[in-house]
Amino acid sequence: VQLVESGGGLVQAGGSLRLSCAASGGAISGYAMAWFRLPPGKEREFVAFISRSATSVNYADSVKGRFTISRVNGKNTMYLQMDSLKPEDTAVYYCAAGPLITTSSYTTSSLYYYWGQGTEVTVSS
Repeated sequence: VQLVESGGGLVQAGGSLRLSCAASGGAISGYAMAWFRLPPGKEREFVAFISRSATSVNYADSVKGRFTISRVNGKNTMYLQMDSLKPEDTAVYYCAAGPLITTSSYTTSSLYYYWGQGTEVTVSS
């Protein structure tokens, strides 16, 4: 499965962006998926998780109430709607997919089999 992110860019604080993660080479319906991010000078961190059928979603505390993860299996695409963006949201955002992710392991990046190349988000103050 190949994953390709898009939708990143430069936005002012308080603004919004919508990231997309398009999959090819396989159906995402078989995979739980997530967004991670790599802030400059920091380690990769979990952002949001969505189960295969979208019945379960989870967020990092830092984005809860501002970001919304969703997926359309029929379009083989996952999304991240980011509202009320803050400068500390600046990072490269990656989508990931894995077949063995559970609601207790979704923050563990090593369990995800497939990763995109990342899309850069810059939030100016």
